[in-house]
Amino acid sequence: MEAERLKTVGILGAGRVGAAVARQALAAGYRVRMATAKAPHELALALQLVAPEAEAVTPREAVATDLVVLAIPLHRYATLSPELFDGKIVIDAMNYWHPTDGAVLDLDADHRSSSEIVQDHLFGAHVVKTLNHIAFRDVEAHARRAGSPGRRALALAGDHDEAKRIAGTFIHHLGYDPVDAGPLSAGRVLEPGTEIFNGVQTAGELRKLIECARIVAHA
Repeated sequence: MEAERLKTVGILGAGRVGAAVARQALAAGYRVRMATAKAPHELALALQLVAPEAEAVTPREAVATDLVVLAIPLHRYATLSPELFDGKIVIDAMNYWHPTDGAVLDLDADHRSSSEIVQDHLFGAHVVKTLNHIAFRDVEAHARRAGSPGRRALALAGDHDEAKRIAGTFIHHLGYDPVDAGPLSAGRVLEPGTEIFNGVQTAGELRKLIECARIVAHA
């Protein structure tokens, strides 16, 4: 899949994050399919309020797109069918939130980043961590044209360079400067409790924070 040929985006989850990403993707010219645990006809009613131009579909149909965004509560990642995601580029916009997920012993006991755990489950996919460290209300409000002074940057972490490049093009089209944070394990620096999480940085500022985090991790 060439980044320039990316036309359709499938979003699993129609909450505040999923809806905000859907609206911004639609504004950028993408076709958006959305799916939840609800039947498509039920979801379609809700989408009329939050993303009326998005198409309500089944999860299988949402995954059968050029790029997939996971915007469901993290504790539900294990309900995803791995075989549906074989060969897919998957943006993991999820975070481990105790208020949302509760205390999940498996997640608490695992030393890896949450996206590495998701990648293990979706073993045939190329998971890229991004869109998790921007507040849902900022996705549309902070978007700017390329070259705009002070344009906000969003980091991407992943183990597959081509998947990161394609996801980065999507981030650029949404209105943000993509910054490569390194391998998927580096997604830890984007998680809740870090300086980057919900922070507003330019590309230069974000690169400095990522490098500082890398130095500290290897100290």
